[in-house]
This record gives sequence, structure tokens and C-alpha cells, in this order.
Amino acid sequence: MTRPEHDSPPEAAAMPDYVTGLAGAVREAVLAAQHSSGSRLVRGHSPGGDAQFGLDEVAEAAVWKYVVDHDLPVAVYSEDRGLQYHGEDPAHLLVVDPIDGTRPAVAGLESATVSVAVARMAPRPRIADVEYALLMELRTGAYLYGDLTVPGITAHGYDRPVPALTRTTDLARMFWSLEFNGHPAQLMTEAYGHLIDRSANTGGVFVFNSATWSISRLLTGQLDAYVDIGNRLLRDDPALLPEFERVGNGRVLHLFPYDIAAAVFLAERAGAVITDGYGQPLGETVLTDLSITNQRSCVAASTPELHQALLSAVRWRR
Repeated sequence: MTRPEHDSPPEAAAMPDYVTGLAGAVREAVLAAQHSSGSRLVRGHSPGGDAQFGLDEVAEAAVWKYVVDHDLPVAVYSEDRGLQYHGEDPAHLLVVDPIDGTRPAVAGLESATVSVAVARMAPRPRIADVEYALLMELRTGAYLYGDLTVPGITAHGYDRPVPALTRTTDLARMFWSLEFNGHPAQLMTEAYGHLIDRSANTGGVFVFNSATWSISRLLTGQLDAYVDIGNRLLRDDPALLPEFERVGNGRVLHLFPYDIAAAVFLAERAGAVITDGYGQPLGETVLTDLSITNQRSCVAASTPELHQALLSAVRWRR
């Protein structure tokens, strides 16, 4: 996607350390509270409708504490607290998912990240406007970072060179992940059950409950593809709305902007192919809009050939 060039404000020089420090502060707070008795309790629901666990409250509080403890004026859009402002006339918007993968996090599993994307402040900022992005693994603290000042992405804390995209092109041999939260299982298996059957033995099929973890595994070379097609199924057949609301506790729970903003930026700069379920770029996704029309599907792959094969092989509803 084409990104406009800007004259950087003075605070831009501090942004890499700022976002790394923010993610680290969230990670520290989450790890300290991860095994407390209230971490698994559902406290309510986020503005988008997803269940809000006790551990989410800890992470959200850590985000805001870090912001107010620092002098940088910013706007912050987070999963559970929506849009908040710190300081006057902020030049940047931080889009933060403090825990992408709350369920794995409360279970003590590794597939959870802190996701931070930073865009220039605008009336309707989009994924295409992201200038800095970071994904930090909650378990290890390893992270992927990129910004517009340097080509590609950098990786810290891994025991091998990253990015390291695979060259897989064969659907039968792909290692891939898919999404079920808020997605009727029968509809999903109708769409790609044959791909599960085709790849489960000679490749690998995983459900991580974290879009950022799944997409970041393409960049580390652990996965070949990631698929979340619920939003396209609903767009193709609006009569499916009651089914999606049934499994989403009355809401539609597809990919929200904060789920994918940082991951899309990093994946594109690392050379992965990442689009919506129609094969269209995700850059026009508005960062502060949770409506159904702004929710997204996603098909990501390590090679163009595998990406096209996935788009062609899914059994779309017409």
C-alpha cells in the first residue's frame, strides 16, 4: 500500500523506545497477574462485544498508566477503553490491543501478544496511515518492530534470524491457523473443512485465538498461512447475521482494527501477502471504527502462490 511521506514531528524520534516501553510495561503487569484468581473471570464486554476478562482490565490499566507517566501527548484507542487523549493536540494515535489472545494468556499458553500500532492523527486514520508497529510476545518478551524510517522489520529476542518466511505453495503441506471465536463452527467447516482434511496430516492445522500471534508466526517461519474468513461469509450472505450473533452473544465478532493494525503493517513490510477474504488490501480499514462494515476478514500467506491457492480453494457462499 502507498503511504504518504510526512515531515516528522519532534516526538517521532522517541516513538520506537516509547512503543517498546509501553508493550514491556503491559507485559510485566500481565505476567504478574496472570495466575491470580480473578484473571479468568468475565467482567463484562468490550465496546466491540468481546468478553472482557479480569486479565484484560490489568492490561488496559497498564497501558494508561504508562501513557500518563510519560510526557508524550498521544491519543490512545484500545480494545476495552476506546479513544482517550493524553496531553494537548497529540500528533499521533496509538492503537493498542493490550492482550491479543486473552484466553491463551489466562491459560498460561504462549500464543498471546501485546499489539501497538501508531498512526499520524487524522479525522479517520486508517491502517494505511500506520507509521510504527510492534508485536511483543507476552510469554517471552521477544518482539517484531517496524517503522517507515527503515525498510523491512527488525526482530529482538529470537534464537534465529527473523523474518524468515517459508516458501510453501502446496495446500496439502501448509502449516496454518484459523479462527473460531465468534464464528459458527458449522459454517467454518463447510467453507474450509476440506482444507483441514487435506493438510492436517501432511501439514498442520492450529487454532490460536489470536490474529496477531498467527500472523507473526508467518514472519518467524513457523506457519505458512492464516485464515479468518467469517466477515466475508457474512458479507456474501447477510442472512447469516443471526448465526454470527448467536455465537457472539448478540454481537458480530470479526476482526476489529486493533486486532490487525500492527500485524498488517509488519507482515507487508516483511514480504508476506495479507489481504481480506476477497483478496483486497486491508489499508482502508479505519482504525477507530468497530462497526460491522469496518470489521474484516483476513487471508495471509508466506507466498503469493499459497495465498492465491487459499482464496481459490475456500468454498465461499455465493
